[in-house]
Amino acid sequence: MIQSNEKDEVREAIISAAALVFRKYGFRKTTMDEIALAAHKAKSSLYYYFGSKEEVFQAVVEKEALSLRANLSNAVNALNDPRGKLKAYISTRMQSLEELANFYDAIHNEQLTHFDFIGRIRQKQDKEEVVMMQNILIDGVARKTFQVEDTELAAIAIVIAIKGLEIPLLTTSRIENIDLHLDHLLDILLYGLVKR
Repeated sequence: MIQSNEKDEVREAIISAAALVFRKYGFRKTTMDEIALAAHKAKSSLYYYFGSKEEVFQAVVEKEALSLRANLSNAVNALNDPRGKLKAYISTRMQSLEELANFYDAIHNEQLTHFDFIGRIRQKQDKEEVVMMQNILIDGVARKTFQVEDTELAAIAIVIAIKGLEIPLLTTSRIENIDLHLDHLLDILLYGLVKR
């Protein structure tokens, strides 16, 4: 009989190996044989822990979603300045694209929308990010750094804008130049387009 800790370790090893395979081939082209090979397990062992390739993918996406939340929270909480927090949030989100490729594929790939778990993960992620952004804005208003009348509406708008810019920004700028683009984006978000 496998002990609980050992079972958890094996399950985590399978998830980590599967993440690499899904990132390389995508969900559709990945097979359980490839995951088993990458995890150094027999295919039958995979089915002891997961009922299907979809269940493995769900575990990978959930793990990456948790990682994104932790990365964003750590980046934002490490700073005291509201403007710095906003930049850290955006920068961390952009830099997480490559690291969390399976999460982003699940969220943005229209061919995967038939999986119920993706909708649930997307909804939870959206709510948590809006709350995090709203907290940054509330802090900024309290410190007289930002002037925002409706922090919830502004938070929703900023999160949507950032998500809409993720892929185009990364494909045109690459990670090395991301800070320059983020500074321009922040100037527009913080100061707007209208001359004062």
